[in-house]
Amino acid sequence: MLKKPIKGIIDPTGTITREYVEDYIRQLLPPDKGILQQLKEEAEERHIPIIEPEVSALLKNIIKMSGTRTILEVGTAFGYSAILFATAAGKKARITTIERDPNYTEEAMKNIEKAGLQDNIKIIHGDALEVLPCLEEPFDMIFLDGAKGHYGEMLDKSVQLLNPGGLLISDNILFRGMVASDDLVRRRKKTIVTRMRQYLETITSHPQLETSILPVGDGLAISMKTQEETE
Repeated sequence: MLKKPIKGIIDPTGTITREYVEDYIRQLLPPDKGILQQLKEEAEERHIPIIEPEVSALLKNIIKMSGTRTILEVGTAFGYSAILFATAAGKKARITTIERDPNYTEEAMKNIEKAGLQDNIKIIHGDALEVLPCLEEPFDMIFLDGAKGHYGEMLDKSVQLLNPGGLLISDNILFRGMVASDDLVRRRKKTIVTRMRQYLETITSHPQLETSILPVGDGLAISMKTQEETE
């Protein structure tokens, strides 16, 4: 049974964190270097969505602290986060990233080559719902940042692909605050919001996952796989 979203006075911007708090945090974070900074600036100019600076900083620390080496990403865009992950994971990093847009796929390949990480990052062009069932390699971390309304359809295979103790990280999980409040839901977003709420209910009660939901960026769910599925 789905938990009821909260009613009440809601910030009309739909932001997860107050803008002045967000700005303050971002001023404290060290800037990206090299190609990551170039890609961040390009993303701003072209309005390409990439992970927020505070999410980026958190994920880098998680990867380094956990010793993560093998990462699966759903939603490459033009390669910013894949390059970030490979840089954080070090020389032994093995990143597999899935992107359905052919233009982004081509751009990402070029950016990964510019970063000198073509031996560490493999791009698969295709729909994640079709690609995921074909994967067999276990991963230390899976990062979902593709079509938000399809997270639920990717869950079973994602859990299956995770090593025990591995992390499933789901981005944009609060969807501009709409998931938490009916007052913010736009008519054309009702379906995706319903699916996101269902997904959150599932991962927070899943027998193989321990999940934390953090109000950073647009909402981040971090789920650790605690055990293999029992027969």
